[in-house]
Amino acid sequence: MARRSDHSREEIRELALNAAETIVAEQGFTGLSARKIAGAIGYTVGTIYLVFKNLDDLIMQVNARTLDKLYEDVSSEGQTTQHKETLRRFGQAYFNFASQNPHLWSLIFEHHVAGGGELIPELGERIGTLFQLVETEIKALNPKKKKQSIHRASLALWSGVHGITILAISDKLFMAENVTPPEMIDQLIDNFLTGYLAP
Repeated sequence: MARRSDHSREEIRELALNAAETIVAEQGFTGLSARKIAGAIGYTVGTIYLVFKNLDDLIMQVNARTLDKLYEDVSSEGQTTQHKETLRRFGQAYFNFASQNPHLWSLIFEHHVAGGGELIPELGERIGTLFQLVETEIKALNPKKKKQSIHRASLALWSGVHGITILAISDKLFMAENVTPPEMIDQLIDNFLTGYLAP
């Protein structure tokens, strides 16, 4: 068993977060516990709780890192002058990230803070930056739309993209037709924008 002096507080934090990500990726949310994380990094559970307030705090910090990676994947698609195409690329990147990291992606939505506690501010900020990407493209399609309208449109559109994604990831898209989730996402975005931008 490693001694507390073997690593700095920040190093233990990184070790614990990396271990938690590995456990979730391999075993899902239900496989995660402070004891497993501590065992994976060679420290005691007590050491984990010297670095994190509790398991909820640790999980929220894992989610913050996942959102950072998700933002990087989505934003790296690159904005073009064809704003509908950019939104389609965002949708495909979102779906691809969830498909490649199903357990970590699901953890963002499955985790509920015990006792109704609040999320760390960083989570809200990261989610806001993701929506800002969508809002920027919708605004570019019709700059005359009011800010509140654009914000609501981005929420509605991405809720649809998220819905298709979560149904596909959980294998609940009971469809007889030979249509793929990426095709559905493209159609959703096209149809939504056609209606939203209509005179």
